Amino acid sequence: IRGGGSMKHLIWMLAFVSGIALGQSASDNEILITQTGDNLTLTIDQNGYGNKISGDAQNGSDLTLTGSTMELNIDQIGNSNKFFGSVTSDNSTYNFVFTGDTNKWDWQDGGTGSTDSTTIDVDVTGDNNNFDVDHGEVASSERLDLDLTLIGSNNNFNIDIESDDATWNWDYTGSDGDILTSQSDGANHEINMTFDGDDADIDIIQSSGTCATGITSCYSITTMDVTSDNATITINQTD
Repeated sequence: IRGGGSMKHLIWMLAFVSGIALGQSASDNEILITQTGDNLTLTIDQNGYGNKISGDAQNGSDLTLTGSTMELNIDQIGNSNKFFGSVTSDNSTYNFVFTGDTNKWDWQDGGTGSTDSTTIDVDVTGDNNNFDVDHGEVASSERLDLDLTLIGSNNNFNIDIESDDATWNWDYTGSDGDILTSQSDGANHEINMTFDGDDADIDIIQSSGTCATGITSCYSITTMDVTSDNATITINQTD
């Protein structure tokens, strides 16, 4: 599918249906996307087992979106689903819902270009999920609002934020969680976390960079509300 004007979209949708004659029990749906252009609104709903958005990262088929003022609405419902993506965009909003177990989300936002004024809302329900999110990296990034609500056990997430004015709110309910998160670069880092569960390993790193012009104080704030037995929590703050 190709869009006209300044926007070009190329979306491949591959659906493989199992057949008794081939001896297959189930097959995967797959969506591969490469897109360049502004004002994109993209909505994807996938229901079932073993679905993918962008294909297998090992084969270099990550979802790639480039442009400004995007709105992404992604729902994956089921087990063993995968979502791999790379985005470069200012003034954009992302709404992600993952429901199920053993799902993977690998997301890079702003690795090669500016990613200012970003809002990300994520809702996760399930066990044994794995999330690896990088926001900002070496490119310019300012004004991030990231919210995560997660319900389930044995979930693992690694979220790294390199951005000025980043507010990172997360609410985790479940046991045996493994959480590693960092905020670096710029100033005015804020983490508001609520955790209710046992046997978790939580590591938080906040490191301020050079203060912006006219700012004389760079700071980091972590606010915690924890209800837990046998949790290990480590916080490192540097300005």
